[in-house]
Order: sequence, then C-alpha cells, then structure tokens
Amino acid sequence: MGEKKRKDKVKPTFVFGKKNYKFMFIGLACIALGFILMSGGGSDDPNVFNPEIFSWRRIRLAPTLVLIGFGIQVYAILLNPEKD
Repeated sequence: MGEKKRKDKVKPTFVFGKKNYKFMFIGLACIALGFILMSGGGSDDPNVFNPEIFSWRRIRLAPTLVLIGFGIQVYAILLNPEKD
C-alpha cells in the first residue's frame, strides 16, 4: 500500500533542461553544416583531376565547424540547467 502511494508521487523528469536541449540543437546544426560544406568537389570522370577538392572551405572551414559543433555538444551536456 505504501509503495503504491510513493510510486504515484514520483513525477518523471528529463535528464536535461530546456537550455541544454537548445544548445544541443545548435551544436547539431553546426556539425551538420560542417559536413554539408565538406561534401562535393568530386569529378564525374575518374581520369580528370578536380583541384576544387582542396579548397579552403573543405580543408579549413568545414572541419573547424564540426569541431566547434562537438565542443558545443560537450558544453550542452555539462551545462547546469538550474543555474541562471
């Protein structure tokens, strides 16, 4: 009898708060944008070399965005949602 009352009083709670999920979605968007910027640059003909594969966007910008996105994800996980 007492255990049933105790189970009724327990409310399910989320592990993370609204602030954490907001930062997680921002980090996920950064990671997705980085991978989108990294794609492409190939050639339809394997005998033709396309130097666009070594562009600044694919070599520097896209991996940096992916790493920033992962950093934001770590921050979102470690963020205390109750602290203002």
